[in-house]
Amino acid sequence: MRLRSLTLAAASGAALLAAGFMPAHALAIPAPKAAREGSVSAADLLAKVKSCSQISNGKYKTDDETSATVPVCGKNGAVFWKADMDIDCDGQRTTNCNEDRDPWFQDDTAFHQSDGKPLKSESLPYVVVPSTSSIWNYSNAGIKGGGVVAVIYDNKVEYAVVGDTGPTKIIGEASYATAKALGIDPDPATGGADSGVTYILFKNSKVSPIESHSAAVSLGDQLAQQFIANN
Repeated sequence: MRLRSLTLAAASGAALLAAGFMPAHALAIPAPKAAREGSVSAADLLAKVKSCSQISNGKYKTDDETSATVPVCGKNGAVFWKADMDIDCDGQRTTNCNEDRDPWFQDDTAFHQSDGKPLKSESLPYVVVPSTSSIWNYSNAGIKGGGVVAVIYDNKVEYAVVGDTGPTKIIGEASYATAKALGIDPDPATGGADSGVTYILFKNSKVSPIESHSAAVSLGDQLAQQFIANN
């Protein structure tokens, strides 16, 4: 959706030109930060969701003005869809998630923390599932609040939880924290990604407490390994 900066390319070229004048020990390049959480790569997960066995009765829109083109697909141990990412900034008010920053802000989420409070979109990676309708019933598919989701974008894997429900006919939404972790502009009014986001929801999974991201990563990594082995 956005063009990469040319500054990095220019800097890289300059570094190569300067390399001839630097001692050998100074040429070591630090290893890049891992572009995933856990041990399973984006490529390995995406290889298992190339084809779709549709389980939804119809298809979803990604936005109000688009046509319905996105099915919910079934695999062993999971369901998945490929869509865009709109930013959900609902739940507890924080610096970047509030009425002033988000014109659609709501101070609650469908699922709550262990202390009963709404989730924090700014700090907790979570995904929004469409509310139950004739198109699809997420609960009947083994998907529940606090369930683990592997969200994949631009060769990155971010583990999240099922944290909120959305419109009955629209799919493709995740929290501020999910977007930020994946390098997507998290601004609730102007951010998001137009396409290229894959959501893999693991059936009958539940993170406890729901607000523990480390627990989501730990369980998500186990379930992702099983998903790879079973599909």
